[in-house]
Amino acid sequence: MEPQQLSQELRQGKDPHMSRRRAIIGLSMLGGSMGQLVTLYQTGIISHLPDPPGQQIFDADRVDASNYAYSRFDSPDGPIMVLTYAITAWLAAAGGINRARTNPLLPIAMGIKILVDCVTNLELAREEWSENKAFCEYCQVATVSSFASLILAAPEIMTAIRTLLGQRDEDTADSK
Repeated sequence: MEPQQLSQELRQGKDPHMSRRRAIIGLSMLGGSMGQLVTLYQTGIISHLPDPPGQQIFDADRVDASNYAYSRFDSPDGPIMVLTYAITAWLAAAGGINRARTNPLLPIAMGIKILVDCVTNLELAREEWSENKAFCEYCQVATVSSFASLILAAPEIMTAIRTLLGQRDEDTADSK
């Protein structure tokens, strides 16, 4: 696809799949922003992450300073959150407005990535609670973003799967 056409389709294209992709990109930016805040704390740039008042189950400072939060890749987990949500946003942004029909592997790859994020986030929440008896609310906002993205991604993934299987898509069939 020509860069000019891709630019126009991504910025101005009107299509239900494109609208959902934009929402996934926004949710990925939200998840990445949560990772940025956690990173600032985990690397000493800021000294405190505020918790919602009156909520005993949240203690971001304790969770994000715990052994659990520094146990992977000899690194704090905040930058890893930023990276993973950037990859999801990239996969949602890749390809033109009709990518489910012209390049069905892109939405399928995005869907697999989001599903992996959801499963990983559930396991990380389990670990957070197991080690700390508390959650990081910033991490849980990212988790909700991942599950919302999975729901939003489903229609385009199904269109891509139907394309790969050689089946007519209902959207196309209805318009003929």
